[in-house]
Amino acid sequence: MPLDPAAETVVTGFRNTPEFAHGIVRDIRIRWALEEIGRPYRTELYDAMKPRADEYLQWQPFGQVPAFADGKVRLFESGAILLYLGEQDERLLPAAGQRRWDTTAWLIAALNSVEPMLMQIVTLDIFYVGKPWAADARPSAVALAEQRLARLADALGDKDWLAGRFTIADIAMVTVLRNLRHTEIVAGFPAVAAYQARGEARPAFSQALADQIAGLKQGEPA
Repeated sequence: MPLDPAAETVVTGFRNTPEFAHGIVRDIRIRWALEEIGRPYRTELYDAMKPRADEYLQWQPFGQVPAFADGKVRLFESGAILLYLGEQDERLLPAAGQRRWDTTAWLIAALNSVEPMLMQIVTLDIFYVGKPWAADARPSAVALAEQRLARLADALGDKDWLAGRFTIADIAMVTVLRNLRHTEIVAGFPAVAAYQARGEARPAFSQALADQIAGLKQGEPA
């Protein structure tokens, strides 16, 4: 239900990307969070292949998605937007205490410690596929990613979620892990794979994914 063309809350996304990016463009993080709390929002979708206008660059200086506005603030960067939403709803971010800071730390870890390592593999496999130097670089990139995944598995232990209960940290981490869906790397870490599957099984994620893909299909040739 949260996708509502009359809503004041706005999330930007793309209306066309290569198929490999379907379901991993980062506006899915914000869509998912809004679905979790039942907050209506509308989208502004842009052509991924065209330069963004100066007006958009004043909102999102790098021309990326998502950007966010709700009549009170205008934000860019998915991590910042998740924190903002969490401040408004304890279902996403505990109000105080250790769990609040655990959530914050794991959110930042997903984006700073895990995602860069995983994105090296995406870059090699998708953007430089077939290049001899990319094939040579891949084993070391995989080793670094596996090191991070091993640490994540250790931290998870037998927990369902990173900070005790589901939070914005899990939204960030699960969407980061999805970047490797074209590989079997995550499957090598059963605790991490099960954790990712739990996140993807949430109805709010399923709805966010369906809505993002529906938006991306708007740009497909008729």
